[in-house]
Amino acid sequence: MGISASVVGNGMNDQQLLRYSRQILLPQVDVDGQQRLLDSRVLIVGMGGLGGPAALYLAGAGVGTLLLADDDHVDLTNLQRQIIHGCADLDRPKTASASDRLGALNPDIRLQQLDQRLAGEQLLQAVAEVDLVLDCTDNFTARQAINSACVELRRPLVSGAAIGLQGQVSVFDFRRADSPCYQCLYGDGDDVAPSCSEAGVLGPLVGMVGSLQALEALKLLAGFGEPLVGRLLLIDALRAGFRELRIKRDPGCACCGTEAGHE
Repeated sequence: MGISASVVGNGMNDQQLLRYSRQILLPQVDVDGQQRLLDSRVLIVGMGGLGGPAALYLAGAGVGTLLLADDDHVDLTNLQRQIIHGCADLDRPKTASASDRLGALNPDIRLQQLDQRLAGEQLLQAVAEVDLVLDCTDNFTARQAINSACVELRRPLVSGAAIGLQGQVSVFDFRRADSPCYQCLYGDGDDVAPSCSEAGVLGPLVGMVGSLQALEALKLLAGFGEPLVGRLLLIDALRAGFRELRIKRDPGCACCGTEAGHE
């Protein structure tokens, strides 16, 4: 059975209904869920191995506006895993390269490039402009800053990380009173984990993590399923295994706890 704008009576045109028809057919999404995606604004911090696949799937799904934040340029060592970029993009800003690829995939969405390392007021302003944030960065300091901004502005945060053959994904939804934050899980210590340039990482693993981040974002934006709130999904690429840990909000957390002024 076909779907037409005259039948559903919503703001989408026939071309959009055709483009997103395979999602609309899902009862968990339907026309209303697709319209919510089209109306949504998402900030993706980091346009590398995680942010690339996440952005591609969000653009393909019709998330209406994507803010792409990264201050780095494409390097030859990136291409093994950062598949949103190509050889022709070497030395280009990652946001420009990613924007070209996403625009070619779905010219109907709006793309905004933020070619700087977001911090302080700039970070708060970017988070304030969106409905949801994806943390696709690769260092502890940036993750803590993004988490703090999302806590302050009550924006859902989808966090992902990968190193070597291990990956993880979690969701922190500060609209919910029971949601922990990133700092509840990891505290406020220094980043002692090695970087990808030190420990290495396998391309398909970051693709898995980024794709899962996109999936969690779509669930939150369209309003279906059970997001990974209060759960940390651990991925063992060596064994093709998944493990889930329950995490709770820490009342004494310096970022989101009662002592920090959050109820």
